[in-house]
Amino acid sequence: MKKLIPKVNMNQNIKIFLWALSAALGGFLFGFDTAVISGVEQTLQKLWNLSVVEHGVTVSIALIGTVLGSLIGGIPAEKYGRRTTLLLVAILYLLSSLGTAYAPNWSIFLVFRFLGGLGVGVSSVVAPMYISEIAPAHKRGRLVAMFQFNVVFGILIAYLSNYLLVDIGENAWRWMLGVQAFPSVLFLVTVLVIPESPRWLILKKGAVDTARKILATIDADTAEDIIEAIQNQAKGHSSNSFTNLFKPAYSKPVMLAVLFAVFNQVSGINAIIYFAPRIFEMAGLGKDSALLSSAGIGLINLVSTLVGISLIDKFGRKVLMFWGSLGLITSLVLVAQAFFSGNIGINVSFYLFIFIAFFGFSQGAVIWVFISEIFPNEVRAYGQALGSFTHWILAAIITFTFPYIAETFGGGITFTFFASMMILQLLFVWKVMPETKGTSLEGMERAVVLH
Repeated sequence: MKKLIPKVNMNQNIKIFLWALSAALGGFLFGFDTAVISGVEQTLQKLWNLSVVEHGVTVSIALIGTVLGSLIGGIPAEKYGRRTTLLLVAILYLLSSLGTAYAPNWSIFLVFRFLGGLGVGVSSVVAPMYISEIAPAHKRGRLVAMFQFNVVFGILIAYLSNYLLVDIGENAWRWMLGVQAFPSVLFLVTVLVIPESPRWLILKKGAVDTARKILATIDADTAEDIIEAIQNQAKGHSSNSFTNLFKPAYSKPVMLAVLFAVFNQVSGINAIIYFAPRIFEMAGLGKDSALLSSAGIGLINLVSTLVGISLIDKFGRKVLMFWGSLGLITSLVLVAQAFFSGNIGINVSFYLFIFIAFFGFSQGAVIWVFISEIFPNEVRAYGQALGSFTHWILAAIITFTFPYIAETFGGGITFTFFASMMILQLLFVWKVMPETKGTSLEGMERAVVLH
């Protein structure tokens, strides 16, 4: 299909934006849920007299739920629909926020914290996929990237919320966790009023007339062409089980999704965000300066992701990734060199700020967009789940191993490894990654598989 820029009126633009924003609220709760534990983990350790192992489980149980949620998230999305699954995610977030806030003991706290992790994992699969399926091709990049922006925004709001609530009394930790119920309810209500994915309606329900109305809202001029393309692609696909994802016909998008998710994590992004104060203290900064520098990372991450969103549909995914990779290599090499030479201190903070800026407008803005759009309709849910699972399992491995690796091998070798991985990413972007800007989802097979 041709790359068309449809003519839509302002009301249609607003409606599509609100649909996408509603799904992207799952990203806000994703970020909030991930970061909020930082403000309560020490209090919980003292409150329930937790051992070192129990404390580790308390912090990591949500991440375990996230890995599992990302693995199974494609199943309800495929069977019950994207909208219904987003509703399930909203309920999980609401239960988690209320359950952890009112938890009378450690065991019950773990159960509800795990449910929140499940919500994070499933939302990382379903929300970007839903947005990609209701977005016009020429706006899909920035609409899907709103999900990642909301993740970063949610992290910042969680830190701010923790700061504002920390001194309200002995039950401050309950309020820190429970306040998430308010955006959870908002997410639940907005999901109730958005439409189902028209692609899913046609493929799974045969509800062509309902899908036609939704596609006509998105772009009346191309609605019939899209319906015809979806139906033509569905011919010959009698089933769409997870195993079908590994047929030779889908090997290219599978390879692209897995490698993209791997490169996202071996850049060191989660190690830097989760352990920023530790890294800055390794560089010789005092504790207060380390915490201030960590806040700077959060702000730069937010701004640079916003820049990436504004550029992704104008310049394309590949251009952002190419220049982002060059910036990541340069900044990581500078950090490694600073540790090797012993010339550490405030300059390490500056180099890491550069790293975050390049990451935010490249990998940060592109990852969920790219993975959500490269798979054909019939396997998109399972493909998105595979990419998300790869992302989260690598995140877990790097998060758990980084403190040991950094202490054992030092900052120089650790950041040299991250830099070398970004050199491989640059080669991947240059030689392998296709450009998907402006291409309809139904025309993606030609852009990806035949690239």
